[in-house]
Amino acid sequence: MRADPIQPPRRTRFIDVLDTAIRAGRRVGAIDRAHLEKDAMLAKAAEATRLDDFGDPWFEGPLEVLLDSIRSEARLNAAGDWSAAAQFHHVLRDRLLAQMWFKRHPEILARPIRNPVIIVGPMRSGTTRLHRLLASDTRFAHLRSFETISPVPRPDFEEVMAGRKADFRPKLAARIMKVARLANPRTLSIHPTGLYEPEEELGLLVASLWGMKHEAQWRVPTYGRWCEGQSAVPAYRHMANLLRLIGWSQQESSLRPWILKTPQHMLDLPALLEVFPDARLIFTHRDPQQIVGSAASLAWNQTIIYSDHADAQEVGREWLRKTGVMIDRMRAVRANIPAERMIDVQFDAMDNDWRGTMERVYRFLGFDIAPAVPAMESYLAKAAALKRRPHRYSLEEFGLTQGEVYDRLGDYVRAFDVPVEQPLSFGANLRAATEA
Repeated sequence: MRADPIQPPRRTRFIDVLDTAIRAGRRVGAIDRAHLEKDAMLAKAAEATRLDDFGDPWFEGPLEVLLDSIRSEARLNAAGDWSAAAQFHHVLRDRLLAQMWFKRHPEILARPIRNPVIIVGPMRSGTTRLHRLLASDTRFAHLRSFETISPVPRPDFEEVMAGRKADFRPKLAARIMKVARLANPRTLSIHPTGLYEPEEELGLLVASLWGMKHEAQWRVPTYGRWCEGQSAVPAYRHMANLLRLIGWSQQESSLRPWILKTPQHMLDLPALLEVFPDARLIFTHRDPQQIVGSAASLAWNQTIIYSDHADAQEVGREWLRKTGVMIDRMRAVRANIPAERMIDVQFDAMDNDWRGTMERVYRFLGFDIAPAVPAMESYLAKAAALKRRPHRYSLEEFGLTQGEVYDRLGDYVRAFDVPVEQPLSFGANLRAATEA
């Protein structure tokens, strides 16, 4: 007898209560309405910091399109527009503070970023596992979770570097993560993390109001398609400068190569390669039915927080489309990348023989793996201990079928000889996100 299909989960009671409280507060004048207008947000950030230099004004283009898309398409609830206003303020304040640091310490922008190792793969294709394995090797530099949430130090950071104060950013990130987990407790099964865990640089692209993070939390299809038609070079230049700032704040040697990864790079490979011309690329691959199902689930669990009008089938169709665009873009660009600068890694190979797969990666990078193995084993043991609840999802709950996925992405499977996994079916229990 076939099990009942998995239904898309509903949002938490915490969000229902928060949304009701914000609406009530606005009715009595205790809480202001969210001001999602560009000029008002810029002025508020400038007033809060007493600064007025946001850096390259290119970011105002994506910001204006995103705000228009939010107003016309996202249908945010009260908790959603309140959260959006807070997110924008955080980003805009950090842009102002970043420019302050670049002026105060010009040596920051002179820091080289040599031979970064960049993992490029679809969402849920094993990029996090590979990234954290490499980041456990002290010969590489990496971002920590609190640094992608809050990449820019506060104005008194020289006091922190001198040992006279504590860095406030981990405390701020802890508060943000606590609220995020109350809003979406499934976060830990989808993408486990901690304040000091290695984390991707997605927040450094969000600093330019750029990228799929916005599409994964709000219904903003016009913004997403607009971004697909733009050059991302200015966003990647700002990301590189934020990496320099973070490296400086870590007092990190600029000789250690950065380990970077985010699925956004699949869409923006030309910009990535222009800004990081000596990057070494690790491409990850996985059965697209798993990629699409898990990506839709991740986006759904975010979208339902911010809107009362999320549609699971629409989410499924959009992330099937988006996955197809990402793979098409990646394939078109990598055809012109010299073979010695890239390597392919299958999700299935990492599952079956992580040590052998990582040895192959290390040969590609020209490093001896032996010194890194104990730390890698420690990470894997810790990750296994966190696998309390597997991330459960199906294609059906998002209105998709295996046939539709392979009609669109079957050529990718054939081109890269991607192993086909067990079909997603009703009631399927899938791997935990520590493997994603």
